[in-house]
Amino acid sequence: MLTGDRPTGQLHLGHYVGSIANRVRLQSAYKCYFIIADLHMLTTKNAREDIEATAANARTMVLDMLSAGIEPEHATFYLQSAIPEVGDLNTLLQNLVSVPRLERVPSLKEMARAAGKDEMPYGLLGYPVLQAADILCVKAHAVPVGKDNAAHVEVTREIARRFNHLYGDVFPVPDLVQGDVPTLVGTDGQAKMSKSLGNSILLSDSAAEVRRKIMGMYTDPNRVRADVPGTVEGNPVFVYHDAFNPDDREVADLKERYRAGTVGDVEVKEKLAAALNRFLDPMRDRRARFEAEPGLVDRLIVEGTERTREVVRETVADVRRAMGLTSTYNRLRRKAAR
Repeated sequence: MLTGDRPTGQLHLGHYVGSIANRVRLQSAYKCYFIIADLHMLTTKNAREDIEATAANARTMVLDMLSAGIEPEHATFYLQSAIPEVGDLNTLLQNLVSVPRLERVPSLKEMARAAGKDEMPYGLLGYPVLQAADILCVKAHAVPVGKDNAAHVEVTREIARRFNHLYGDVFPVPDLVQGDVPTLVGTDGQAKMSKSLGNSILLSDSAAEVRRKIMGMYTDPNRVRADVPGTVEGNPVFVYHDAFNPDDREVADLKERYRAGTVGDVEVKEKLAAALNRFLDPMRDRRARFEAEPGLVDRLIVEGTERTREVVRETVADVRRAMGLTSTYNRLRRKAAR
């Protein structure tokens, strides 16, 4: 299994429902690789200060995943840029997909707009190809991702099939594993949850911070008083209740009273804040435990990167042999030695 995130900051509830929950659920069923995708980060964030922040952000990201339930014994964390062979594989795969196919990936234009890019950078257009190299370099069978990356994984599947057709069966065609809540709306109710938009609830937020954010959440804009019947469908507060409040009876009661105009937003939000903090409390306990082990996160990243590089080297060698590149050079060497 291969999945991961760009080291651009702390992980939030959107990351959890989109991918992390499945990582935790599947971790004992697969050999798990978790990529710290700093090369992907460069497609939209490549200032020197962005790069200098990578180490700190990588530590935070790994700690977030450990806190969410990933066990160190099941995980291989690795830094993408420390494995140059991933770039070699990207070069070998990039001719198996066309520019028009990449231009049809919807999230790329959204990423460019969100980064304030007037034109599509070459690296961003090739983002799905590099992602294919990430997935195929460890010959992954499963890829838990959020909705935004689903189209990218389909590009990987197409590249794997095309490579196997042309050169022989080297790669498994990986399965996409999507979360139960493909996209989680942010607390502002205007866009998906995003660190850059300031509408996120972080996995590392304190109980007080969670409550503050919940109490300021967007709800039904047409409901000016508690006795006015409100809309539940699409209401961010109830989206969060459905996703994170396991008390089905409480949620059903709140929905019924909200539609009837017999419950105020304050009560609905207070109960959501309580449910979310109950959900996050075990993560806070795990975080404290892992933070108490000096150097643990750095060791996990360094040792995982070294293990992953050995695997990737073997994959690239398999790819070169399958394509005939190794035999081409060997024939030249034998000729030159005569």
